[in-house]
Amino acid sequence: MLKWSKIATSLCAAAMCTVPLQTVSAESGENAAKKNHETRVISLSKKEIPSSAPRFVYDSGYTFDYPDAVRGIYVTGHSAGGDRFNKLTQLVDATDLNAMVIDIKDDHGYVTYEPEASSPYAEVGQPYIKDPKGMLETMEEKQIYPIARIVVFKDTILANKKPELSYKDGGTVWKNGRGESFVNPFLKEVWDYNVGIAIEAAKMGFQEIQFDYVRFPEGFEKRDKELEYSTGDYTDEEKNNVQKRVQAVTDFVDYAHAKLEPYGVKVSVDIFGYTATLPEAPGIGQNFSKISENVDVISSMIYPSHWTPYFGIAKPDLKPYELVSEYTKLENKKLSELKNPPISRPWLQDFTASWLGSGNYKVYGKAEIEAQIKALNDHGVKEFLLWDAGNSYTEGVDYTP
Repeated sequence: MLKWSKIATSLCAAAMCTVPLQTVSAESGENAAKKNHETRVISLSKKEIPSSAPRFVYDSGYTFDYPDAVRGIYVTGHSAGGDRFNKLTQLVDATDLNAMVIDIKDDHGYVTYEPEASSPYAEVGQPYIKDPKGMLETMEEKQIYPIARIVVFKDTILANKKPELSYKDGGTVWKNGRGESFVNPFLKEVWDYNVGIAIEAAKMGFQEIQFDYVRFPEGFEKRDKELEYSTGDYTDEEKNNVQKRVQAVTDFVDYAHAKLEPYGVKVSVDIFGYTATLPEAPGIGQNFSKISENVDVISSMIYPSHWTPYFGIAKPDLKPYELVSEYTKLENKKLSELKNPPISRPWLQDFTASWLGSGNYKVYGKAEIEAQIKALNDHGVKEFLLWDAGNSYTEGVDYTP
């Protein structure tokens, strides 16, 4: 791995680099960075600006190198702030893993640390991560690339606190079948609420903001005319409801990317894997290509267990290599059609989907995880993230097969 000086790292972060640092030549020291800064145009958020233009770039005080390729694991706030964190850092130390995706705003809508009393997020803060600074110092020492996961539009806490930002069913806040509530992607107040949390995470020292649940509730096309909600600035647009939802979700991603630009962080978005197989997902408002055009990293959730029969594979959970391989071929084609494609960094499965029933699932261990990674590698995709809700990851895996 190339070791950049702090100034070079800051320049790359400010430029929202979309190329892994290992692809830069050996000239990439302070002199090269200075030379490039003086003579070229730097691409910020995919917009060309003169390199001489003054701009604010936030310095969190931490220095992280972008890895040769991100190979990461998901970490809950409880794990990040508890005894399990030591075990997880040991796993990263002992393997070719090099990144952690840490919950900063979780699936309920809580912020997983306690902000200062003056913060607008103090009321939703929880003491899961008791010492965020100490956590990040440990990650800096071990060069574990820190990614802040922020769950956006699934937010039961905010929905109950401000029902006008959610959906109502008979005058009360609507809940899905799991008892969860969502807030409304049409409303800029909701955008700003989440972007504000992302900015706090960037100031803390996270190098990347990963937005999850960037969508409307599943199956929303079946209830979009039944629930009570505002369409905000999208009310008068001459588009059907599907196109309005796609526009709102895409606009949020573009807006968040621009707002985070001064903080020198990458922006990534989690997206349903099947979205890449459709022109757009009609209910949830996700368009793979449009979202990809506005982020630095796209992370499709391609867990084999989450597919119905697809790509000619009758039982995808039993065929991890084949499923990931077929998906990656399709995604590569979609990304190749974009002018500025993001890094592809899919979510892979490190859990056993026993709920699928006998004959439809297999126990996932070393062989199944390596098969998924190899399928990505065989199609030129070197980055990935592993998901296990309990953060209990399989031991003995070769993460660079």
